[in-house]
Amino acid sequence: MEGAAPAKECSAETVGALESESATRPRPEDLVARAIAPVKAEYLRPPPSRSVAVGSGVEDGSNEKKSSATSVVVKEKKSRRQLKRERKQEQKSTKNICPEVAKSGNADACPYRGNCRFNHDMDAFLAEKPPDLEGTCPFGSAEEFCPYGITCRYSSTHRQQTSLKLEVPATKSSEVNSLNKNFQKLLWKNKVSFPNADFQLKLLGLERGNGARANSGADHMKNHPENNIHLDDNKEMLCSLGAPTTCVENDCLDNGSISDDSRPLKKTKSQADKIDSSPKTENFQESQDSCLQNGLEDVSPDNLYSSKDDLSLKPHAREVKLIDFRGKLYLAPLTTVGNLPFRRVCKALGADITCGEMAMCTNLLQGQASEWALLRRHSSEDIFGVQICGAYPDTVAHTVELIDRECEVDFIDINMGCPIDIVVNKQAGSALLTKPLRMKNIIQAASSTLSKPLTVKVRTGYFEGRNRIDSLVSDISNWGASALTIHGRSRQQRYSKLADWDYIYECAKKAPDSLQVLGNGDIFSYTDWIKHTLDCPKLSTCMIARGALIKPWIFTEIKEQRHWDISSWERFNILKDFVQFGLQHWGSDTKGVETTRHFLLEWLSYTYRYIPLGLLDVVPQRLNWRPPSYYGRDDLETLMASDSAADWIRISEIKWLIPEKVLPLG
Repeated sequence: MEGAAPAKECSAETVGALESESATRPRPEDLVARAIAPVKAEYLRPPPSRSVAVGSGVEDGSNEKKSSATSVVVKEKKSRRQLKRERKQEQKSTKNICPEVAKSGNADACPYRGNCRFNHDMDAFLAEKPPDLEGTCPFGSAEEFCPYGITCRYSSTHRQQTSLKLEVPATKSSEVNSLNKNFQKLLWKNKVSFPNADFQLKLLGLERGNGARANSGADHMKNHPENNIHLDDNKEMLCSLGAPTTCVENDCLDNGSISDDSRPLKKTKSQADKIDSSPKTENFQESQDSCLQNGLEDVSPDNLYSSKDDLSLKPHAREVKLIDFRGKLYLAPLTTVGNLPFRRVCKALGADITCGEMAMCTNLLQGQASEWALLRRHSSEDIFGVQICGAYPDTVAHTVELIDRECEVDFIDINMGCPIDIVVNKQAGSALLTKPLRMKNIIQAASSTLSKPLTVKVRTGYFEGRNRIDSLVSDISNWGASALTIHGRSRQQRYSKLADWDYIYECAKKAPDSLQVLGNGDIFSYTDWIKHTLDCPKLSTCMIARGALIKPWIFTEIKEQRHWDISSWERFNILKDFVQFGLQHWGSDTKGVETTRHFLLEWLSYTYRYIPLGLLDVVPQRLNWRPPSYYGRDDLETLMASDSAADWIRISEIKWLIPEKVLPLG
């Protein structure tokens, strides 16, 4: 596949045109000043011709047919009744086979028997199943069973001697933080309460009003006693979920409900009187006074009213074990592409700290499975955090308590810098930069509820030229955050222009010693990372975001302190690893294969922007450079440099004759 020099593939006219252009071609310094990648002249090529635009007036009848076909892309909006009917028809389809039957290979394995809503006809399913793909099953080790059974697209490689047993041994998953179905039902019914968060909100003067909240995640005893779970009646179910008993006890708090539209009330002097009027006032006051004398400001209400002699007090935010970010390579939380398989790839290439994709607090409290999937953690992620986004202190505090109780994470990050319109319009993300009081309430409520380190991610400000984070750095530390990540752009800039690292340095110098400051923006080589960490010693480390999307081997470059002129085959092997990890995460059945291909194509929409080092006149490549059209050193490298979605699909369909080099898609 390794071809000759790219110039030989061109016609004589093209070569002549390139030679004439090279005589008048700007110098590399001039191209860099214009943010154009200085690719060597012998690798340049004319821009590829695009298809004829729709409505261009072409006389050819075939083109007219194509244009008319491509112009009709508007999908008809379906009603809810029609969607429900289609779902029922899909459930009755032979392709929708029961998972238990598919796993065991036996129609009698389903515990629901005739009441199961899935199909049990294995012969009909196998008759309509598409042919298996080339390669081996990602779960095909000698010690494991494939959890997808006959639905796996690599089922021909499964072991046959024990696959037809009625009971298939459960394989130990390498992923944690899955959403339990029974607990999801509790979230759906708003039957999960948050005593620690409510207690801290009350102490901070952010107690809830009398308005109704549909998305708070709990119906409380005072207003809705019929919707609460009684501990005695549901003890067995809660024990099976692993949930503490405090998540269903509301006796110690005067719980109302919060309104999304109402502003939190400011703390007044009368708040102490309201606390004193709660049940068991004398015991509460005595316990609170004794804890304050010992230097503790945060007490869990379920511990105060416990009948046990040894009260287990929640540690203060300053006593929580902190994470040392200094010198570590931190992969930023990346929406859509920063999924678990991609994080596994980055971990294999040298990343030290990983963080899940941003999850919306309201969606987590509602028990949305797609949002909870963003919290999944692989066993290889030794230092792992999750990022959440919310607009109000109560919503964030409830989410923090929920994650702290149900998930295995090392820290929680609050995103206060997301520039997306749909997030900002809900008064979350970057919108909080214009409301310091709201920021204070959110950070204080979350940090006092959480037993793990709390970090915050912000931008320089909301409007360009009006930076304000430097005036809030010391306050953010006092509010309870243990680390602050600053993206060197404003919300108005989005991702345009270059990150303002001088301002990041200024903020880091103003930060107290108890607050770790991390910089973020335009890290694309090991020289960038070293420069920023040396220019400002108070900077703990640099968060790597888009640079990891385009070249995930940047972590290897930083650790080995070298520019890696990676070959196309090495890049392709990284893609194969991603596919393997994706099939293990999303599944090896038809739906899992399609999902893996979808996210592979999403990632390829970033990787094409990488320009191999051997093709550049100036090294290293900058993140803001626009690559011209160029030939690679071989056909695969040329294909990977294409910005056409059709070529990205071709990459996902590549098949090699050597069995161990088969891409498990196709």
